[in-house]
Amino acid sequence: MDGDPKILTEPERLALAAQRPVTLVGLMGSGKSSIGKRLAARLNLPFVDADTAIEEAAGMTISEMFERFGEAHFRDGERRVIARLIDGTPKVIATGGGAFMNDETRALILERTMSVWLDADVATLVDRVRRRGSRPLLKGKDPGAVLTALAAIRNPVYAQARIRVASKPGPHHETVDAIVAALAAANAEEAA
Repeated sequence: MDGDPKILTEPERLALAAQRPVTLVGLMGSGKSSIGKRLAARLNLPFVDADTAIEEAAGMTISEMFERFGEAHFRDGERRVIARLIDGTPKVIATGGGAFMNDETRALILERTMSVWLDADVATLVDRVRRRGSRPLLKGKDPGAVLTALAAIRNPVYAQARIRVASKPGPHHETVDAIVAALAAANAEEAA
């Protein structure tokens, strides 16, 4: 029947999902880097962690940038690096938690990539960030209180992303599967 959607094979679905650059946004601990690496491998695309690219460009860690120059200076560098990374070639880009809050960066991500919000509840985020102690916004603070406050401010902005996928505790491959399905559907919709 003409009205029925074509059932895609797995290679067709992966190829469809990998047509455009993919940018992962969300709060710290939502899995942008760990899930992003797995997603890139699944789609056979390069993976770029924007935070790593920023540290390489600056020759110092993000914590050092925050300490020496402040958050505003860091955010300006972050904006410039992400603009450079979004060059039109398909890849998976994991952004820092605050990157999507910058109007210019958000507009670029929304216009030139398939944006995916990895949405996780605060309890999951707290559990994940406790495993990595180098987060400048959490230094000397209660992670639950900080993440709850950040979620209240940032989640409405993250909701502007084209795709929203729940990042739940459990195997990352389930989240990757959900992202691949959503990307394939979104790219098919755009092509129609």
